[in-house]
Amino acid sequence: MRRHPWLARRRPDADAARVVVVGVGFGGLATMAGLARAGARVTLVDRNVYSTFQPLLYQVATGGLNPSDVAYPVRGLAHRYGARFRHGELAGIDAAARQVTLSDGGTLGYDYLILATGVSAAYYGVPGADKHGLGLYTRHDAVALRDQIIARLERLAATPEDGAARDVSVTVIGGGATGVELAGTLAELRNIAMPAALPEVDRARVHVRLIEMAPHLLAPFHPALQEYARRQLAARGVDMRLGVAIREVAADRVLLADGQQLGSDITVWAAGVAAPEQAGRWGLPQRHGGRIMVGSDLRVSGHDRIFAVGDIALIDGQPLPQLAQPALQMGRHVAAQLRRLMAGQPTEPFRYHDKGMMATIGRRSAVVELPHRVRVRGTIAWVAWLALHLVILLGNRNRLSALVNLAYRYLTWGHGGAVIVDSDPPLPCLGSEQA
Repeated sequence: MRRHPWLARRRPDADAARVVVVGVGFGGLATMAGLARAGARVTLVDRNVYSTFQPLLYQVATGGLNPSDVAYPVRGLAHRYGARFRHGELAGIDAAARQVTLSDGGTLGYDYLILATGVSAAYYGVPGADKHGLGLYTRHDAVALRDQIIARLERLAATPEDGAARDVSVTVIGGGATGVELAGTLAELRNIAMPAALPEVDRARVHVRLIEMAPHLLAPFHPALQEYARRQLAARGVDMRLGVAIREVAADRVLLADGQQLGSDITVWAAGVAAPEQAGRWGLPQRHGGRIMVGSDLRVSGHDRIFAVGDIALIDGQPLPQLAQPALQMGRHVAAQLRRLMAGQPTEPFRYHDKGMMATIGRRSAVVELPHRVRVRGTIAWVAWLALHLVILLGNRNRLSALVNLAYRYLTWGHGGAVIVDSDPPLPCLGSEQA
């Protein structure tokens, strides 16, 4: 039987370098994979026992995928790459002693530390946003949002005519890829799936709103693709408020900076990211949004043995889009630098290779922007988006399940079979989610 390349790894020596990788997202797993044959003793740390595929969380939130479709257990994956997995949350870093402390009191020594914890929502000091705004960064977030949406619609269906239940309004704050994808899918859920699944409810009583402070959607994209996304959302009946700032988020409304008050039963905050709150206790240099400042080789400023990758890292003078591709490339780069350091060689600067970006607006509607001014929109872009995300999902089981569920959703959109309302049994030892 042919052996896979990752099975040809070197068995670490007892005195091999100890590498601790904190986080099992794109960056952390790419780092671990890059060290598979480096001869290092690699320990992967996360407070979840699974890796979450964040780009498809909005499908979980709108009932198109099961929560288990976007979660992949990492303990066995770590073993296959010659690493060990430690279930825990990073609580502190002692750089002088080269040791990390976990929230359960355990400690791990390291020769090199890689921080790939990801980020959480940035509320920019808006009152009530953290209390009343739902995020969409973790598996738990997606399930909580889905359950709220279904509960509101069921309540509306229970009293369709007597007026006891008021209209349902869902407000998405943030016009980036997450906000656009969520708003577009919610509108299609209302327009196409709801009449069959909940025929008692007048769809005119369900409102989907998108608020963005900038004057356009999808800021990193070309203006022509931004305008296409706006038209597609408008065609789906999304109430868009562009160029508007948020003053406050309350339990049942959103207050705009111009004084308007908009009723909102469910408010989703997708307006930006920041480092997790506990990052402030790590004693590392932070900048905008609490993100960790790193140098050109991705080492944390002032620390020769600590690296940061993915959204948690902020490269001085080299801002990167907060997408999967930069995190993957940063993880591979750090693995290469660790191999160089262990061989007594100097590090090299990180160079990001732009492979393009994409976002979906809804069924048969997406935008793709590639290098060399290649821009695609519509059905072809949507098929490309769907194919890419199915390919990069971890695990054949997840790929097959996601393919079946998404195909079933889009093929039965108007026949009441497009919403998954029961989650799969939870994975063992879930603990709390990590952003």
